[in-house]
Amino acid sequence: MDRLENIDAVERMQSYIESHLKGSITLHQLAVAAGYSPWHAAKIFKELTGKSPFEYIRLLRLSRAAVRLREEDVKIVDVAFDFVFDSHEGFTRAFSKQFGLTPQNYIRYKTPVKLFLPEPIREKYLALERGEIKMTETQKTNTIFVQVVDRPARKLIIKRGIKAADYYAYCEEVGCEVWNVLSSIKQAVNEPIGMWLPENLRRPGTSIYAQGVEVPLNYSGPVPEGFELTELPACKMMIFQGPPYDDADFEEAISSLWETIKNYRPEIYGFRWADEDGPRFQLAPQGYRGYIEGRPVRPLN
Repeated sequence: MDRLENIDAVERMQSYIESHLKGSITLHQLAVAAGYSPWHAAKIFKELTGKSPFEYIRLLRLSRAAVRLREEDVKIVDVAFDFVFDSHEGFTRAFSKQFGLTPQNYIRYKTPVKLFLPEPIREKYLALERGEIKMTETQKTNTIFVQVVDRPARKLIIKRGIKAADYYAYCEEVGCEVWNVLSSIKQAVNEPIGMWLPENLRRPGTSIYAQGVEVPLNYSGPVPEGFELTELPACKMMIFQGPPYDDADFEEAISSLWETIKNYRPEIYGFRWADEDGPRFQLAPQGYRGYIEGRPVRPLN
């Protein structure tokens, strides 16, 4: 059967799932949307998305629930029922199994989690067939999670280097205790970051790479000696999160994600790189959550 027909059928199933995510969804209903038998519909869905229909639905519901819990002041039980979980307890078990922490702790600590964001399968497979991208063995087994988040206007407490372009050179220039100082800032709105500064955020005679922590726009607290306080405008950030890895393999994990970002085409998803809008940043490498980087983007007009 023609691959384009299968892509059309899977896209119809994806659309049905999207429009009925907060209601009951059966395999029979998906098969009707696809125009195939339930067995064949399930088969091509897993072939093209890499997940069974109900695994896909579960991941999408949990991810949408996580976004609501992160961005809205809502009760956990209300979110659970909105996304068709039978009880608060059932939702908590599913959420904890998927993300490694309870909804309560997710709300409290704002820990980054791997959200499930379905890929546009048409663009992906047509690009593969045209030879514009190649799926390596690593890409087949190690999923990179990508999401776009809004960052409000905020301030940045930053410690600049001299000529450093990476973490190791930065540590040689300013020492490796900067992170501990940044972690002690009580009003920080996110965890400390290492960052590559665009030209418009650099000062003459200072480094591309620096470390800092974001604080609220109205921050008026102390600034540690040798650090400075600067403002960052509101922007959108495309966040890349690699798969979990053994801590000893952190350099390989970073290199792998860098290769992904280098070859990534944000235009497929309606964005362009906007490095002038803010620093590209990295979070501290921690194997249990995968390596995480963010890069500014703007929607295409």
